[in-house]
Amino acid sequence: MQRRSLLALPLVAGPALAAETYEAAEQSILAGRLPAPTGITIEMPTLSENGNSVDIAIRVDSPNTRADHVTAIHILAEKNPIPRVASFTLGPRSGRAEVATRIRLATTQTILVLAETSRGQVHRAAREVIVILGACVDGG
Repeated sequence: MQRRSLLALPLVAGPALAAETYEAAEQSILAGRLPAPTGITIEMPTLSENGNSVDIAIRVDSPNTRADHVTAIHILAEKNPIPRVASFTLGPRSGRAEVATRIRLATTQTILVLAETSRGQVHRAAREVIVILGACVDGG
């Protein structure tokens, strides 16, 4: 296949991802596991004037050894059209289990963070954020 042919292929999100609800996304990540309500620190403003760019930093308490480390950190937004905002894959060589990014938020809502470990455990934390000017809306 030529490079031009490959670049011409449309990039489309799968229909299952676009139709996934917040609850379904959470249950998919949990996969029947009970999350521990400890071990995650979320740093983000409680009030955001503009939902187009909201800073978030996440730290997960972990020994980060080969046998026990964080393998993934997921950010879900309760009221966004697509609730899976971001997922980060980590390994034992990642150093600390910390990530920081900016996310878009449609409106005032709860942000959920799930962290998976190499031992099959899941940690869960949530944070409410008030958004004055929302993003992720039709036409914008």
